[in-house]
Amino acid sequence: MAAAVRTSVWLDGKTTRSRKADQPAGGLDLDKITAATVGLLDSEGLAKFSMRRLAADLGVTAMSVYWYVANKDDLLELALDQVMGELDLPDEASDDWRAQIRRLAVTYRVLLVSHPWVSSLVGEYLNIGPNSVAFSNSALRVMAKTGLPEHGQTGGLAAVFQFVYGFGTVEGHFRDRCARAGMTQDEYFHHAMSSITRKPEVDYSMDRAQHLMDARGGDTVDDMRDRDFEFAVDLLLAGIESMRGDKR
Repeated sequence: MAAAVRTSVWLDGKTTRSRKADQPAGGLDLDKITAATVGLLDSEGLAKFSMRRLAADLGVTAMSVYWYVANKDDLLELALDQVMGELDLPDEASDDWRAQIRRLAVTYRVLLVSHPWVSSLVGEYLNIGPNSVAFSNSALRVMAKTGLPEHGQTGGLAAVFQFVYGFGTVEGHFRDRCARAGMTQDEYFHHAMSSITRKPEVDYSMDRAQHLMDARGGDTVDDMRDRDFEFAVDLLLAGIESMRGDKR
């Protein structure tokens, strides 16, 4: 017989926040375990995360953690939704959907950069915890204000948030790589550029890239990246604007 397919910790009744009657005492609860999980993922990354490592960080045995969560997947799903609670959702009282979409895009980018492990988990789980649902509902309500036809609103959401996902994922990984190399982003960038420019086969690409970077401006990697992000969001908003009321 085939094994049962895992759905979500939020569907399986596993999110009790306090100790069950037959669970040993010891100062643990699900909130504390989830917070420690987030801290460990932030400091060491997803690849090094394990229940045994988490238990050591909490100063308990691995079995103590399993009194509160059934498995590693459940815990990662809880951690994912906890950081989704950091998203700064827009005030939807006004009709300024452009500012609200921009706010959602910016806060999602910040989340992906602050917690690089999130990008690997977003497609792994159903993302139906309370904080994830709050973000999704806000995005749906804002997109409904744009005037896009209903059949195009999911495409509008995909255009915005798949872009932000890709942008934020690459940015988060680059920052992490620089940190592991013991260099600032600017130091790493200039080191890489100086190495690449010594290769004659990339002369045209580098000359063109330098011309475009000069036109864009920006004194630091953060400046350049912010300018790219802001202009890209402008393009997305202009695209949505141009498709409002489209009957196709």
